[in-house]
Amino acid sequence: MQFHTLPSGQSMPMLGLGTFELREQSGADSVVAAIGLGYTHIDTASGYGNEEIVGLGIRQSGCSREDLFVTTKVGRDDLAAGPARACAEASLERMQLDYVDLLLIHWPNLDVPLAETLAVFAELVNEGKVRNIGISNFTRPRVDKAVESSSIPIAVNQVEYHPHLDQEALRRHCEGHGILLTAYSPLAQGTIVQDGTLIAIGVDCDKGPAQVALRWLLHKQIAAIPKASSAGHMADNIDLFDWTLSDGQIARIDAIETVHRVIDWWPGDFDKDA
Repeated sequence: MQFHTLPSGQSMPMLGLGTFELREQSGADSVVAAIGLGYTHIDTASGYGNEEIVGLGIRQSGCSREDLFVTTKVGRDDLAAGPARACAEASLERMQLDYVDLLLIHWPNLDVPLAETLAVFAELVNEGKVRNIGISNFTRPRVDKAVESSSIPIAVNQVEYHPHLDQEALRRHCEGHGILLTAYSPLAQGTIVQDGTLIAIGVDCDKGPAQVALRWLLHKQIAAIPKASSAGHMADNIDLFDWTLSDGQIARIDAIETVHRVIDWWPGDFDKDA
């Protein structure tokens, strides 16, 4: 596994399990299987409606809490001070955890001052209920605003990122602030496996196109949280750490001209390299 040291000093695994749409006992079983394969970074959100299932999977895995890195998120409708605290504490209760390793603002809300939300996040850190804080779906100007508005470091910005949405300017901008970029939908919800460049490079590396896409992200020092429910896909996705891509292969992926955003929940808000 590859790790990144956050401003708090805590190490964050650079590959995690995305849990969106994992449901019922089968969802808990997927979490158990992932932990058994070596995943220690588990990503969920209050808006996913599955924190109970994620918590159940963590408990059923038998893995020590201290060996896991758990992320959850507060939704955009809960960013005022009172709702933000209530949402975060409800997440802990649903997962039956004493703390989360990373708490994110899931989507920005222009009607709630960032300083109000981030002050609550800082309080939760001081109370030991949260270890690191971050943001998600923030463009460069909003990253700047978050940094200005927070009394403690912003550790992560989680955004859609894959070879068909190479937001290099955003990555560099976050890096300049000491913020780690994390890629959700790093396989473009499966469509990336049809890319001819990734397929060809995969043939040369004896790997699949999904593995090539994930290895490319790690090369760029971008964390990734691919969603998978089958043990086979999870095993493939974590098979990244004993091989590398050449500079030439990286350049070929960088040169892919296809631009496609999978998640455009807030129409008109995003531009390529925003």
